[in-house]
Amino acid sequence: MRAVPGTRDHPPFSAGRARPSSGVRFSLAGLLAIVLLPDAAAAQFFASLPFDHKQFNLQMISADHLRLTGEVELEGDTFDFYADQVDIYLDDPEEAPEDSASETPPADGAVPDNEDPDGDNASDDDAPALRLVASGNVVFSAPEVRLSADRVEYWTDDQRAVFHEAHGWIDLGEEVDRSMFGTQEPDLLFHGQMIERIGPRSYRITKGAFTSCLQPTPRWQLVATSLTLNLDSYAWILHPVLKVKGVPVFYMPGLLYPIQEDGRATGFLMPTFGASTYQGSSFSNAFFWAIDRSQDATFYHDWFTQHGGDGRGAEYRYTRGGGSQGDFRMYRLNEPEADIASRGRTRTRPERRSYEFRGNARHGLPGDWTARAQVDYFTDITVRQTYHTNVFDASNSRRTASGNVSGPVGEYELSGTYDLNETFFGGTDSALNGAGPRIGFGRGKTELFGTPMYVSFDAEYARLLRQSRRVRNEVAQEVDSGLSRFDLYPVLQIPFNRWPFLKIDSTAAWRATYWDESLVDMPETAASTGGREQVAVGVGRQFYELSTRATGPSFVKIWDTPDSGYSERMKHLIEPWTGISRVSAIDDFDRIVRIEGIDSIVGNVWRVEYGLDTRLYARVFEGGPESVAREILSASVTQSYYTDENAAQYDRSFRTSFSGTPPSNFSPMSVIVRAEPTREIGGTLRMEFDPDFARRAYVPLLRAGAMRTISAEGSYEVGGWLSTNGGWSQRRFIEGLPGFDNPARLDNYINSSTSFRTSDNGFGGLYNFNYDIRRGRFLAQMIRLYYNAQCCGLRVDYQVFNFEGLGSRALVERDRRVTVSFTLAGLGTFTNNFGGTGGRYR
Repeated sequence: MRAVPGTRDHPPFSAGRARPSSGVRFSLAGLLAIVLLPDAAAAQFFASLPFDHKQFNLQMISADHLRLTGEVELEGDTFDFYADQVDIYLDDPEEAPEDSASETPPADGAVPDNEDPDGDNASDDDAPALRLVASGNVVFSAPEVRLSADRVEYWTDDQRAVFHEAHGWIDLGEEVDRSMFGTQEPDLLFHGQMIERIGPRSYRITKGAFTSCLQPTPRWQLVATSLTLNLDSYAWILHPVLKVKGVPVFYMPGLLYPIQEDGRATGFLMPTFGASTYQGSSFSNAFFWAIDRSQDATFYHDWFTQHGGDGRGAEYRYTRGGGSQGDFRMYRLNEPEADIASRGRTRTRPERRSYEFRGNARHGLPGDWTARAQVDYFTDITVRQTYHTNVFDASNSRRTASGNVSGPVGEYELSGTYDLNETFFGGTDSALNGAGPRIGFGRGKTELFGTPMYVSFDAEYARLLRQSRRVRNEVAQEVDSGLSRFDLYPVLQIPFNRWPFLKIDSTAAWRATYWDESLVDMPETAASTGGREQVAVGVGRQFYELSTRATGPSFVKIWDTPDSGYSERMKHLIEPWTGISRVSAIDDFDRIVRIEGIDSIVGNVWRVEYGLDTRLYARVFEGGPESVAREILSASVTQSYYTDENAAQYDRSFRTSFSGTPPSNFSPMSVIVRAEPTREIGGTLRMEFDPDFARRAYVPLLRAGAMRTISAEGSYEVGGWLSTNGGWSQRRFIEGLPGFDNPARLDNYINSSTSFRTSDNGFGGLYNFNYDIRRGRFLAQMIRLYYNAQCCGLRVDYQVFNFEGLGSRALVERDRRVTVSFTLAGLGTFTNNFGGTGGRYR
């Protein structure tokens, strides 16, 4: 064995990338042949090393073993090595060590041992197959990863490697959502007793851990017996244990952790844990499938550990060009029979299986046609009302489904619709309404022969659905009141806009409608049917409608406010308006089966509408270089007068028209006030008064005794860290006014939601409630707190839901629910089917 000493600044051997200042160059082949290797064949073997190298010393141990020592640097096309010592061997594939990666099957992106990574015949390559053994402060660097280890074995033919007692770092790329990593870079740290490079971008870790928390002491890490990292794809982790600050938190049999550059990778999402009085303990997890860039699917599973049962669901989302997109979700809940204890009582929940379907889709078709679909359907109303955490979903007792196809036919529009709406009253009674099918054909507003007049028309055929269902003593009683209707409605519009301060719009319309069923007098059944019965005898009507609406004259005032500190200019607009319409006589009005609004048009009536609109505008600065105009305050007052007092009971312009109030020549008076002085503050107030009742009952108009309904809502935001919104609605009691003198039909609700967060979103919370003032009880309350560290987070929800309104269908009076979810940098949580915590990871 012979050694050739040298210095770091002037290494004795440097091949390929030696700098021009290095003096006289000698090829490695020449020196080995003259100084070290009497065997010319061995010198020829080492002449074509596939990398450049620098070192203090080079030793020839044998004809197939070369040793480099002293701050060794190896620079290849796809890797760099730094180590105290590197041994280079002529590799014999049949004598590879047992602990090397030679027996490891290729993973994603790996190159099989019998193939050349360059794509040509390995036997023709000039570069020999070498095995490098590096030891002592080893650092391996590749474009996608950087590793440090005590000892490394590396094969140059297929770039396999085995790292012993190693630590690694991976850059996840620029396209990863950096908000999930706090202030840290989107990187991944890992370590293991042994790390194998099984492909150009694939690594296997044995007895190790990984984390995306880059702090000196990571807040969390996943410890596992085996981890496989496929860069730009995912990390497959076997038997992972999540440790937060060294404390084990939970264990899973397996986990897919996404590490794709675009942030969308197939894998399991972070689970959520919950417990409630009604549901018992629960564990929810989900699997996300990134099918491609335009569609994905998520599979859900909820396991209720205490009372038994489980829920399984799936969601599919897609998007296409031309505005085509959709999402659909299906969920099935299995509940075994269980005994549920609450407040000293134990009640039995029956065994049941229920389903829920939700979805929306819009899809473009050839010829500018469009198809739309919507579904919100459930099979058990009690499950919906006792499992959902969102108050709107839990209180919504209506299930719907609809589909529509529409498109142009020349200058006309053709559409076909099917819609179904079923509202439940209690657990079994329901009323169904809808149409199937509903076919419409019409033409939009079109100029008439070059005149300032416009014509449009609509024609419709509908098979109207109306069905009521009652269950008494487990016997269902159904009444079908559906029928077919044909309607034709041409309209002529004549606008007059020559004066800027006064606008007049006039219309003349004719309507013809036919129903294939009608109501007839049946004195012999008056006691049970009220004297009228629906029979299969058609009825029709024809009428014309003339109307004119005038807006103005408008009164405007503009003034500058340079010293106000709020705006530079303000504008006040006052617009009175009035309208008059005439509907001709309608024969057989009492014979018409009234299902929809157009079935309730009252004939032989004059209607006079009148109102006043006022608006206040301001030019304010909102952070830009120039001021912008915004409407900061508006108010409108509206009322109608009818020559036929029955028309007030069917006017769809007012919320309380269909409340069963007695006939009147006057409609209620509607007042709407909106205010939005800044982008942070806004509010709306709505009221409906009954001036005619106030006159008859000698009640002052502005007193509460004449007010039918009132509602208010508002929102306020402070500096991005605090926001609150709330609402209040009341249907008031009015003694002596039918429809409002029955306390059982009245309501008085208030709701509010307040959220806060720190400037860096490291800590935040939410509190919301819904309160029934009339009954003096909360419907629901929820408190949410969350904490986001630089690379992990924790969220806790606590909710109390009141089931008293469900009566005997509720097994507990109040359901107390706790839900806990975790977030890790790069891995999201999800929302379960009932609206649990978390946010969808995509």
